[in-house]
Amino acid sequence: MELHQLRYFLAVARSGSFTRGAAQVRVAQPSLSQQILKLEDELGARLFDRLGREARLTSFGRAFLPRAEAILRDVGDAIVEIREMAGDERGRVVLGVIPTIAPYCLPEWLATFARRHSEVSVSVLEETTPLLLDRLRNGTADAALLALPVPGREFATTELFREQFYAAVAVEHPLASLRAISLRQLEGEPFLLLKEDHCFREHALAACRRSRLHPRVVFESGQFSSVLAMVAAKAGVSLVPRMAAEKRSGVRFVPVEDAAAFRRIGIARLRRHYPSRAQCLLLDHLAASALPLAQPGL
Repeated sequence: MELHQLRYFLAVARSGSFTRGAAQVRVAQPSLSQQILKLEDELGARLFDRLGREARLTSFGRAFLPRAEAILRDVGDAIVEIREMAGDERGRVVLGVIPTIAPYCLPEWLATFARRHSEVSVSVLEETTPLLLDRLRNGTADAALLALPVPGREFATTELFREQFYAAVAVEHPLASLRAISLRQLEGEPFLLLKEDHCFREHALAACRRSRLHPRVVFESGQFSSVLAMVAAKAGVSLVPRMAAEKRSGVRFVPVEDAAAFRRIGIARLRRHYPSRAQCLLLDHLAASALPLAQPGL
């Protein structure tokens, strides 16, 4: 069994196609197919059902997948550890980030990092929390910037800062003139929230439950921009994190004074993953960049 055969197997398993898998690993499709056949012969079991242009994992393939991922992850960690011993600061880091953080603070942080560490290449994946955790598990992401806590004992997390919630209301709304409000003051208002696959939705609803507020959700979207456009159109009110409370026509952002109305932002990575020097440089930079966002008392 060869390591390149395992890489080819993972490429096909993740893409669902021999053609797409070959493109991912930059090898001719016939060569990839031949190597996977050799792997199947050695294992004595068929790993894929060939369905026209698609490839679907068999029960044997599904059982083999986490083992192949673990083998390649261990080999990668061994390479990283040896390079660490040699003091190599070059490398590539894949950073995952949730959509309710990515457009606000990440561009400035990464631009600063690139100026200071031009030898490190950073690739960014913007996904929802469940998808980012899957990326960490299968080794296609090195770390993730997201809201805490995250499920799973296999993850090590570091909190960076806590972020207050703001109520977003139309500028003509009676609450728009207040310096701060409580969530109970939003009782009876139509609520505009992110969709269920976004963790901020659950954080907002959890804060409402703790304040004994029962929001009536009338609109859902995958983007804060759409939610805030509806707020400006007087379709309802919303909750947003402080970083999303930017100046916007037709919308007023009012701080929520409830003690539980905040979210924790941090870094998650696999406990068993050995971080490279490049990864440590990026994570240290993110932690330092986040310090000004920390709020006393939250």
